[in-house]
Amino acid sequence: MSPTYKSVVIRDVTCGSDVTIVEPANVYDCTLGDGVFVGPFVEIQAGVTVGARTRVQSHAFICELVTIGEDCFISHGAMFINDSFAAGGPARGDRTKWGKTTLGNNVSIGTNATVMPVTICDDVVVGAGAVVTKDITEPGFYVGNPARRISRQEN
Repeated sequence: MSPTYKSVVIRDVTCGSDVTIVEPANVYDCTLGDGVFVGPFVEIQAGVTVGARTRVQSHAFICELVTIGEDCFISHGAMFINDSFAAGGPARGDRTKWGKTTLGNNVSIGTNATVMPVTICDDVVVGAGAVVTKDITEPGFYVGNPARRISRQEN
């Protein structure tokens, strides 16, 4: 039997001015604001909005139902999750069981961090390898699993 081949694709992307997408990348049915940079080996799925001047570094995965604010930094290997396995296993395509994620402005997500369906306020740094399982409502630096605030963010 022959396998099914699917190619990487950049398709139906609504872009602001000065957007850069480095191939190979799988970016489709999403919106990228002015000055957005998308590195190689990134997947940005349908319905995602990425705000102006945000950088998405290599190997990041941004699933459906994610909104990212302006001036954000998504580091290498960061993962956004919309299925929290709330019923004890995967939703298996039942999108009614998926959750939304919203990042405010000036948010940095560290290398290999995982962001579950949450809301993160403006001016937050999530450290490398952290797992964000709950909303973040106060600016600051967050690390660990589950992520917790270790200091305030000074502007």
